[in-house]
Amino acid sequence: MVKVAVLPGDGIGPEIMEGAMVVIKKVAQTFGIDFEFRYGEFGGTAYDSAGTPFPRETKKLVAESDAVLLGAVGGPKWDNLDRKLRPESALLELRKSLDLYCNLRPVKYYPILANKVAWKPSYLEGVDIVFLRELTGGAYFGEKGKTEDGAYDTISYTRDEIARLVQRGFELAQKRKKVLHSIDKANVLETSRLWREVVTHLNSKYPDVKVEHLYVDNAAFQLVINPQQFDVIVTENMFGDILSDQGAAIAGSLGMLPSASLGSRINLYEPAHGSAPDLAGQDKANPIATILSAALLLRFTCNREDAAQGVEKAVEKVLAAGYATGDIAGEGSKVVGTKEMAELIAQSI
Repeated sequence: MVKVAVLPGDGIGPEIMEGAMVVIKKVAQTFGIDFEFRYGEFGGTAYDSAGTPFPRETKKLVAESDAVLLGAVGGPKWDNLDRKLRPESALLELRKSLDLYCNLRPVKYYPILANKVAWKPSYLEGVDIVFLRELTGGAYFGEKGKTEDGAYDTISYTRDEIARLVQRGFELAQKRKKVLHSIDKANVLETSRLWREVVTHLNSKYPDVKVEHLYVDNAAFQLVINPQQFDVIVTENMFGDILSDQGAAIAGSLGMLPSASLGSRINLYEPAHGSAPDLAGQDKANPIATILSAALLLRFTCNREDAAQGVEKAVEKVLAAGYATGDIAGEGSKVVGTKEMAELIAQSI
């Protein structure tokens, strides 16, 4: 029995989650996986009903689960709240409480969406990149403050914090093309010099993996001019946040990008996009990022590579047949809504 805490969240969250559940329930039937799904409030809607974006009941639900499947949180409605009460603070607390130190974002090019990307198709043929971003350290979690005439955010890392993320990168690279790109700013930052030192040391334990070190500004440039060189990318929190969003353009839409936040026991799976309140309740949102996040749950929590690939191949089949939600639709596309897209993918498994 795999216990999954389902947190739909805000905006389009409930709709895309409903779509993902249609698919994952079909997977359960087809591949013989026993799930228990329990729902909880989280984010802005939780603040509205409970006065906090991460209620005690939801914390208990998460603690009793094997994995968390999250929709999206946030929206203009809650932007003026104190920082500790905003929906995004709940997400940071969830990541920190579960020690989810590794954010994994696959970015894949789908030829059927060639009209949605800025690159020439010849630049993107075969592009399949996995970003591994350190998720619990760096400037987002370092000491911060504001003075009368300034402000500061501290970047801080320990050797162990870097090593556990980078080790996952090496292990993943061994299963793929045996190429690892490590992104830093070692010409300026002490934390980056430590980062590069740790990567170089760990490389001796994985001699079959070729390591390339890139400064973050050059990495951003290389993602544009030659994305085909990349396979597995490891980097710190803020750099990973920026570069993985840049890489999202390769997929044609944020609505295509899943993510997994991995730790020691309970992992979190969520789409890379936001809550898109302007689309909420209109059956227009793209559920594919959430559906592919569910595929990552099958891969990393259930250890069912067959089921994960079943979902991923079903997505490719539906896209190749010309079906598309509005964000990825082009000339000749068969435009469908959130529910129909999910049902088509479920039927293709």
